[in-house]
This record gives sequence, structure tokens and C-alpha cells, in this order.
Amino acid sequence: MSVDVEQLYKSFGILADAKDNAKDHPEAYKIILKGIEGNTATKRLAAQFTTRFFKHFPDLAESAINAVLDLCEDEDSSIRKAAIKELPNLCKGNKEHVSRLADVLVQLLVSDESSEVSVATIALNGLFSFDAKGTLTGILSQILSGDDEVRQKAITYMCSRLKSASEAELNKETEEYVLAELKKVLEDVTGDEFQLLIQALSNLHHLQTIQGRQQLVNIIAEQLKLDEDFDAKDSDSINRISQCIGMALPLCSRNVHSSPFVKYVCEKVLPKLSDIESEDPAHHPDMKLELLKKLADLCAHCGANEVQNSILPLFNSLINYMPLPPSDELDSGSAATNLKLQFSYVECLMHAFHQLGKHKPDFFTADDAAARLKDFRIRLQYFARGVQVYIKELKTSLAGKSPNELRTDKENQIKLIALKTCNNINSLIRDLFHNPPAYKATINASWKKPAGVMLCVLNPVPTFRAQKRSSTGGDDADDKKKDRTLYRTPGGKYSSNISGEFFFSNTSLFLN
Repeated sequence: MSVDVEQLYKSFGILADAKDNAKDHPEAYKIILKGIEGNTATKRLAAQFTTRFFKHFPDLAESAINAVLDLCEDEDSSIRKAAIKELPNLCKGNKEHVSRLADVLVQLLVSDESSEVSVATIALNGLFSFDAKGTLTGILSQILSGDDEVRQKAITYMCSRLKSASEAELNKETEEYVLAELKKVLEDVTGDEFQLLIQALSNLHHLQTIQGRQQLVNIIAEQLKLDEDFDAKDSDSINRISQCIGMALPLCSRNVHSSPFVKYVCEKVLPKLSDIESEDPAHHPDMKLELLKKLADLCAHCGANEVQNSILPLFNSLINYMPLPPSDELDSGSAATNLKLQFSYVECLMHAFHQLGKHKPDFFTADDAAARLKDFRIRLQYFARGVQVYIKELKTSLAGKSPNELRTDKENQIKLIALKTCNNINSLIRDLFHNPPAYKATINASWKKPAGVMLCVLNPVPTFRAQKRSSTGGDDADDKKKDRTLYRTPGGKYSSNISGEFFFSNTSLFLN
């Protein structure tokens, strides 16, 4: 026999009047449950009344929950939304059913109706405020075992909710539970999912400590699979490295070391750097350059004893981009004609080496390092000449430009970054040309936000000159050194070749 609205109100009156003794009137509550099978008005009232007196009838809990869940699948959208809205009320005074209902609500987030999704989200928020751990348990069950669409919705909702959660909602026990469960999830995730989940974890309050950040860095390192070899031909592997390092960087500090990532990039990636196929820099990022930028940033947070073996492969990669001068610099031979100085790469690698070198002060002074230092000085001197020529060209091109032109014109902005890159290289070379090389200079990398658009144009660039070496030789040797000027702009054919056409894109610098 169907139940009408009048019968529902009569049963409601009996239970409301009974107050705490409502449990003595199970027949009235059963009539309300039958209202789920009625017409539209009856169903909506039945949903409200079912949740209102739910706590008084634990023996009928399963029937009541199933009745409301049936209404969540009703053909009428208004009935579905009314039922969804009532789901959190089933948990008032009892957390037993929170995880089950959260599991259901997450599945409802895939609805095609935005208004229905909105109601389900509000209901989930209500459950979360009432019992965060129980709600997260239901959400995590769908992340671990739900279909792809539901899983994605569950991850998105959970990450958003963790970001906005207060300490009152998420106690330390709950946060530790989330961390433990998400470690299971992270065993099989896409790159985008991994990034979302790490961002969510970084918002947990108990992970704001040094120990917490270290845990996150360890999780990222595990995802990077540091014990595996690097495949330069695998674009997914390159993207994973870039993404993981990008997530680890904000977490690293002098107390949370970046050493595992530095070691991996220096020892496994840099030896194969030339095998990485860069995209067209006009349309896609230069992946090699992006990796080198991140490496340079990572090197600021290394442990001194953890990167000793990383300095040599980093140095070898640096000198690959710093050519030796031709046998006769004034000759128009192939070495000068085909000169290609990649300033952006050199800035990254030199900046990284400059930061790591201080951790191994005998790198150039050990008994077997004399030839290495001699070769490096020759390369530094030769590269520095190219830097000076390029700086002169850039300053000439930017001279007379108004502040507005410098701020708004894309080509001028590119040239300003190019000038900053060259200034940085110049500062590092001056430091490295000390005897022994010094590691004191501090630069603001060209890919960092500039302190001021005009600063690098208006400030003069100090001209590099070779540092005098201590010598026990006679006056003739000293006189020759006094006459030696390493940074005079080259003349003749060499100057013509090096100061000709240059190309500088958004992602790389070249002097042709």
C-alpha cells in the first residue's frame, strides 16, 4: 500500500512528539521509509523525515540508508538533489556510516548536471567537517579502486579539500593516515596525478616541518627512480625528471638537501645530455636547457659530502660548451667560422659548477689537476672574449630605448635577458680565473625574476682581466704579464666572425 503526504506528516508528528522516546515507535518510522516509493512530493518529504529520525532506529539503519540511496538515483533531478543533500544528516551523532556515504558522494561527482555536482560537493564538505578521516577513507577507496573517471574526480576533490582544510578539521593522526594511504596511491599514478597529490601533501600541517619536507622530498625521489639508468631517447623519462625536480625544488633548503637529485642529474643525465632531442625552441621548451636551469637551482641546497662524485661529470659537461680557441685566432679557419657559443647552457652549467666547486676545493689544486686547470683557463679566456663582444652588441642595440620600450617590446625583453645572462657568466668567469679558482660571487640567474628592467642595462659590466699568478720568476716574466690584456675586444677576421649575426630565443642563447 502506497503512502501519501498526510500519512507521512502523521508519522512525523508521532515521532517528533515522542522526542527521545521516538525509538518506541518503529511502525511510524517504517511508514516514513515506505514514502520512498510514493510520488514526487512524498519522496522528498520521506528523504527529510528518514534522516531526521535515523539515529533512533539503529536496527532499521540499513533499510533507511538504502532508501535514501535509491532516491539519489531517481529519474527526477530535483528528487536526486534533495536526497543527496540529506545524506550527511544520516551521520549526525554517529560516524559509523561516514566513509560509506563519502564513497557514494564521490561517485556522484561524475554527474552531467553541474547543479547536482554542486550539491554532492557541499554534502561531501559537510561530511568532511564532521569526520575528516572517515570522509577521506571513502574518497581514498575510490582513488584506489574506482574507475578512471571517478578516480580523477576523487583526486581532484581531495587535493582541493586538503588545501583548504583547517588544523581543527585535520589533526595529526588524520594527516599521518592520509600520508600513509597516499603513498599506496603514488605507486601507480600519472604525471599529472602525482603533481596534484604532492601539492596536496605539501599543504598538510604536520609536513610543514623540516622532517615533513624531507618526507616529501623522499617520496619525490622514489618516484624519480634514482637507481635506474637514464634513457635520453625516452621523452616520458625526461618529462618525469623535469617534473619531479620542479616539485622538489621548493621543498629543498640548507636543512633538506637536494643532493640525491643533483647526483642523479650530474652522474646519469649529463653524460647523455647531447642525446636528448630538444624541441623547436620557438614553439616548445628546450628540455635540455630546462633541466640545466633546475640543476643550477638544486645545487644551492647540496650537502658537502654527498656530491663529491658529481663535480667531475658536471665539469666535463660544462667544458663541452666552452670550446678551445683555434690555433690562430686571426685565421679564418673552420674553428672560427663555425663558432657557436651557447650562453644559456653555459650560464646554467657554470652556475651549477660554481656552487658545487666549493665543496671540493682541491678539484683544481690536486697533484693531478694542473693540466685540467690550464685547459680550463684557456677555455674561460676564449669564452670570455665572446661574452664581451656580445655584451657590447646588446648594449648598443638597447641604447636609447625608453623604459616603456624595454618593458613592453618582446625583442627588447629577450635582449635584456641575454644581457643578464652574459653579465652572470662574466661574474662567474672572474671568480673562476682566480688562482686558485674562487667560489664567492653571487648571481641572480637570468631565468629568475629580474630586480629591475633597467638595472642590467644601466650598470656597467666589470671587464674581466686575468688574475696575476704568484710567481718566483724574474722581472721579465712580470713585465710580460703586465702587458697581457685578455679582455680586449678581438680585431680582424675573428672579430668579424664572432660579432656577426646572433640568435637568442626565449629558451636559448647562441652567438653565431
